[in-house]
Order: sequence, then C-alpha cells, then structure tokens
Amino acid sequence: MAAGKTTTLTTIGGVRASKAAADGATTVSPRGEPSASSVVVERVEHVLSLIRPAVQSDGGDLELIEVTGTGVVRIRLHGACVGCPSSTITLKAGIERNLRQHVPEVRSVEAVE
Repeated sequence: MAAGKTTTLTTIGGVRASKAAADGATTVSPRGEPSASSVVVERVEHVLSLIRPAVQSDGGDLELIEVTGTGVVRIRLHGACVGCPSSTITLKAGIERNLRQHVPEVRSVEAVE
C-alpha cells in the first residue's frame, strides 16, 4: 500500500468488507482480490435476507462469505442445499439473478464449501 493511503476494515453480518479512504486506497480480500465496499456488501445482504426465507422453507440456508471488488459473491450453502441436485439452479437462476437485478455491481455468484 502506498504511503498516505489508509483503509478501514469493517464486519457487516459476519462478512469482512473494506471502506477505502478518500485518496483511492485499494484493499485486498483474503484470496488476494480487491474487496467490495461496505455499501455493496450491505445491499447484497439485504437481497439475500429477502431470498433466505424461500431457501429455508425447503430445509436449506445460505451464508454470505465474501463480496469481492470484482463483483463476485461467494456463498456457502447449508442444510438441504448441500448435495441437492437443484442447488446449482437455485444459485444461478434464483440467487444470482436477483442479486444482479438489484445490485448492479454483482457480476456472478459462486458456491464455496
């Protein structure tokens, strides 16, 4: 990081997000990618909170792991979603479609173990 650039890391709902200082600092996620702003993470969490009851009604759940600065949302599936043949469809056609519609910064959604 260049001299004079500072970064504030915050935790929002268990997800690490970064808020770069006004001088344009860039932060890096644990995977070495730029991290998303806390505003984007909050918007992603809001959309997931609207989707979660439908997933839970089928015995599953989802956990937001990370939102990268490149627009990749990483989600861990729980319960009945683990190993379910329909989980890929749920992830892409349900979760990703809704996130991309409501949070334009989101480019894709990935499941992590």
